[in-house]
Amino acid sequence: MDGFQIALSALLLVAVHGAPIIARKLLGACCAWPLDFSLRLADGQPLLGHSKTWRGVAAALLAGLLLAPLTGLTPGEGLQFAAWAMLGDAGSSFIKRRLGLAPSARFRGLDQWPESLLPLWMLRQPLELDAFGVLLVIALFTLFEWWVSPWLYRLHIRKRPW
Repeated sequence: MDGFQIALSALLLVAVHGAPIIARKLLGACCAWPLDFSLRLADGQPLLGHSKTWRGVAAALLAGLLLAPLTGLTPGEGLQFAAWAMLGDAGSSFIKRRLGLAPSARFRGLDQWPESLLPLWMLRQPLELDAFGVLLVIALFTLFEWWVSPWLYRLHIRKRPW
């Protein structure tokens, strides 16, 4: 396991998850179609919530495609990485809605772990990560997000300080 590869994997994870935020900042309400088509379940809550959009998924996929070669992944693997990350993010949103939490509500751990575990675990071989490396990247990503989110809020990039 290579420390440089761990850093590159963490960078790809940050870029894929940061791309939807940047797209929202650049495009505003343009193309912000809800990923769940505004579907509400029997509990009265949205399936995912308005903050999960097709624009965000497209931005994440583009980031994965473009940045994959930096980590040694093929463009196709970069797309897979981003798709798994967005699936984990959507899964977190689904759970938070079932718990009655509002879109963009903070839930430490649940906000970071599924969206990082899925892509890292599914692409651990091409990323040259063992189980310890996957856990280390998840820890780095989690700590980075906890530290950087308040700064992004102060810079008016994020809507909430978490």
